[in-house]
Amino acid sequence: MAQNVHISVVSPVYKAENIVAELVKQVREAISSITEDFEIILVNDASPDASWDKIVAECVTDSRVKGINLSRNFGQHYAITAGLHYSKGEWVVVMDCDLQDRPDEILKLYQKAQEGWDSVFAQRKERNDSIIKKLFSKAFYKIFSYLTETEQDASVANYGIYHRKVIDAILKMQDQIRFFPTMVQWVGFRKYYLPVKHSERYEGKSSYNFKGLFRLALNTIIAFSDKPLRLTVKLGFFITLISFIVMFAYLTMYFTGSIKVMGFTTLIISFWLLSGIIIFILGFTGLYIGKVFEKVKERPIFIVKEGINI
Repeated sequence: MAQNVHISVVSPVYKAENIVAELVKQVREAISSITEDFEIILVNDASPDASWDKIVAECVTDSRVKGINLSRNFGQHYAITAGLHYSKGEWVVVMDCDLQDRPDEILKLYQKAQEGWDSVFAQRKERNDSIIKKLFSKAFYKIFSYLTETEQDASVANYGIYHRKVIDAILKMQDQIRFFPTMVQWVGFRKYYLPVKHSERYEGKSSYNFKGLFRLALNTIIAFSDKPLRLTVKLGFFITLISFIVMFAYLTMYFTGSIKVMGFTTLIISFWLLSGIIIFILGFTGLYIGKVFEKVKERPIFIVKEGINI
């Protein structure tokens, strides 16, 4: 296959054995209206079902479909990184495999990109997700925007089209914790947000549960911001200030004879409050140290077990 690919489509696959064929069909139809010089890269994130077998079948039928099978479940954003690593397109489309990201919107994204934009994000004005997921997403992006001191949009996820220079810049990032939407924002370049339709899942339900979403949010915040550590300094200063005020008040009361015996309740409350805050700060600091430990080990962020047409 020629190295000069105009458009690459990268999609991480997990628990999608009944979606793969329809995904390839719709993406092929959408891209063919733009160019025949394309590739579809499907990254199987060690899915426990027959997703890899379905990917292999599509690769045999069309050499432009490429399959990457990871050695274990690394996670969605690590699978995306693997797909980006093997992509060759001048333009790269990143999309989820559940068909909530509609392939027929690719043409609109591409046309807007041709106006001179390096990254065109698919903006989901009306999301077809559960209320809990939408509320969690909005809360996360508000907190994340505050902690990173950047503009974050809850209506934007992975789906979009990106110029090769944007993708190359992302691949140069050596972060052990990968979160594609934030990495795209971090590298900069000219960006545009294009409203698109957002469909319901073609089949099944999201593999993310509350625990998984919370872990992803915490890891992402730690990876892209040190503001939580700076906030603990402010918290310590505030507690110290309050302590001096309380100390001054008690000393005044003591020397004026208002206090005969120091209160047991005050002592216990102070002890538990300060102990809890100290443990919290130490725990947060430990999280950052743990991430540094993971980084210095320099383990690969993904491992390819096998590949087809790559």
